[in-house]
Amino acid sequence: MMLKLSAGVLAIACVVIAGAAVAAEVRLSPADGTEKLVETLIMAEEGDTILLGAGRWDIADGLVLDSDGVTIRGAGAEETVLSFKGQTSSGEGLLVTSDNVVLEDFAVEDTKGDGIKSKGSDRITFRNLRVEWTNGPDEKNGAYGVYPVSSTNVLIEGVTVRGASDAGIYVGQSQDIIVRNSLAEYNVAGIEIENCYRADVYGNMARHNTGGILIFDLPNLPQQGGHDIRVFDNDSVDNDTPNFAPEGNIVGSVPMGTGIMVMANRNVHIFGNRLSGNGTVHVIVAAYPNEYEDENYMFVPRGVYIHDNTYGEGGNAPDGEMGELIAERTGTPVPDIVWDGVTRIPEWLTWVSAENRIYVKEEEGTTFANAKMISHMILPWETKADRDIANYEGSLPEPQPVKLPQDAEG
Repeated sequence: MMLKLSAGVLAIACVVIAGAAVAAEVRLSPADGTEKLVETLIMAEEGDTILLGAGRWDIADGLVLDSDGVTIRGAGAEETVLSFKGQTSSGEGLLVTSDNVVLEDFAVEDTKGDGIKSKGSDRITFRNLRVEWTNGPDEKNGAYGVYPVSSTNVLIEGVTVRGASDAGIYVGQSQDIIVRNSLAEYNVAGIEIENCYRADVYGNMARHNTGGILIFDLPNLPQQGGHDIRVFDNDSVDNDTPNFAPEGNIVGSVPMGTGIMVMANRNVHIFGNRLSGNGTVHVIVAAYPNEYEDENYMFVPRGVYIHDNTYGEGGNAPDGEMGELIAERTGTPVPDIVWDGVTRIPEWLTWVSAENRIYVKEEEGTTFANAKMISHMILPWETKADRDIANYEGSLPEPQPVKLPQDAEG
């Protein structure tokens, strides 16, 4: 029986020399049709480069890449557009489940679910991509724009995400991560690092989100105890989009006008950032606020060092239940930096050990408050927030910079 292949499939066939497959370079354009794009992804071999020409693909179902060592490269994030406006399934636009993959220079628009997702990938690179829901902020938009989960050696650079109903750039349960030189705007959370080990987030612009940059650790997930996170040299400004997360999402509790938020994570260093125009609070350090059943989970932040940031106007319009609670404890305008003051019950008298404390070192004039929410609950006579930033002097050893095998700048 002779196997018949379409011209598009023949175009991607590898040349075989002495039994070894030679990497192919495959060129496609929208005129080739979605079917050829799907065939190309299915037949891709290690080392292949798939070149997507300028134009718009109208795609009705999600795409999957499960071959190692493949590069998908478009003609630019404004020139090559994969449109999922007519998507019939509720999944992601592009799902990658393989290793050593590079995705660059194209756009994904209007997916029913997440934009571009990697799961269980090692050495995954997202570069010069755009993921956008073109109707603007809407709870019916997909949850995540660029979404590596359970992955290692993750590089995200030069990415733009708009309109995600959870987080624009979201890295979850992953290890060794760099997020840099990217733009997140008009999302609920601009950039979120959740339950991750070792991440550097720098050189990014997070603006016009509900919250700019979130560093979270949540219960009931396979990987917990997020730690060793550096957030530096970012702009988190004018985060003024009303929260449009679907009901029940944890980011649904994030107040509009949050610059940087650390929740229940450990050894987090926030420095050299520029914050302004955030109506609720520029920087907040907080415990996980909900009930949970997970005996391995630690609900309080530990070892947070905030230093050498620049603060503009903010805190004048506290939003939502959390914002109102903060304002009630600290007054309005809300201080530049707020720690909710929650610690584990056995430690409420002695606070915590040195490596787990909250440290603040900022220029004179920076405002700060420990809201002492746990003290207020346990000791009713302790009703005043501690505004003396000098009580939180000190420092922590900075984590080593994240090094990735695929990063030429590393």
